[in-house]
Amino acid sequence: MELHIRNISKTYPAGRSAHGVKALSAVNLTIPVGMYGLLGPNGAGKSTLMRTLATLQEPDEGSITLGTLDVLNQKDEVRQTLGYLPQEFGVYPKISAEKLLDYFAVLKGITSRAARREVVESLLRQTNLWDKRKQQLGGYSGGMRQRFGVAVALLGNPRLLIVDEPTAGLDPAERVRFLNLLSELGENSVVILSTHIVADVAELCTNMAIINKGNILLEAQPLQAVASLKGRIWRKLIDKQNLAALQAEHKLISAKLLSGRTLVHVYSPEDPGQGFEPVAPDLEDVYFSTMTGHYTAPLQETKKEEATV
Repeated sequence: MELHIRNISKTYPAGRSAHGVKALSAVNLTIPVGMYGLLGPNGAGKSTLMRTLATLQEPDEGSITLGTLDVLNQKDEVRQTLGYLPQEFGVYPKISAEKLLDYFAVLKGITSRAARREVVESLLRQTNLWDKRKQQLGGYSGGMRQRFGVAVALLGNPRLLIVDEPTAGLDPAERVRFLNLLSELGENSVVILSTHIVADVAELCTNMAIINKGNILLEAQPLQAVASLKGRIWRKLIDKQNLAALQAEHKLISAKLLSGRTLVHVYSPEDPGQGFEPVAPDLEDVYFSTMTGHYTAPLQETKKEEATV
């Protein structure tokens, strides 16, 4: 089973603007079973695409299929096999996790009390909330609320699970617990992780896409994308006042403060000299190279090589 997204476009009206705001522009993606990362900055169009996949809004044009289901024209059937954890979701603060999950199970069509009891216990254990099942949701930490959201999204054993910016605001320990949970879920379902955090995709996803301003800039496997940058990323520690001059001369992809100085990464197929040293690339280098428009040829070469295999 795969999720096929073809030529999806969406423009929002922008007050008196004649042109509106183009949130998605002819998006094409093929998403297999497993963890799929949709990576991009805030405002890139990720949430618009997630809401469209979740049948919460209509695109202006295009088509989406999940296996044999037409997502845009068979919404009820899709919702029966869909789990969705939006970036922000509300909970009733004065009700326990166990009672609220039981209520959502009824809405999902699980009418047997015994069946609901079994499902609720299973999901609360799976999300490591069983010991806190009697606690009111208003007393949950951010990470616990996110895990409860996953429990709700998993009702009905969905074949498509969408999670939008799930680790934003989580402390490191909660983030690890949450990512481990998502990793387990990706074994049997299509799980789309929409995020601006590169590390989340690097640690979890076997396939990914980078989106910006409504356009897909890259669709690749993270490990292959990183490998194709080998020998093309160079770094140097400079004084901050020299950053503008360096940017004018080299293909700068990132700059970070380090001990009062600035550590820069540049993209170059050859040794740029001037004291630069080679560095093993990572997914962050792929992301910034793509966002700055410097990372194109290696990906085209990789796709050509794959097509001839």
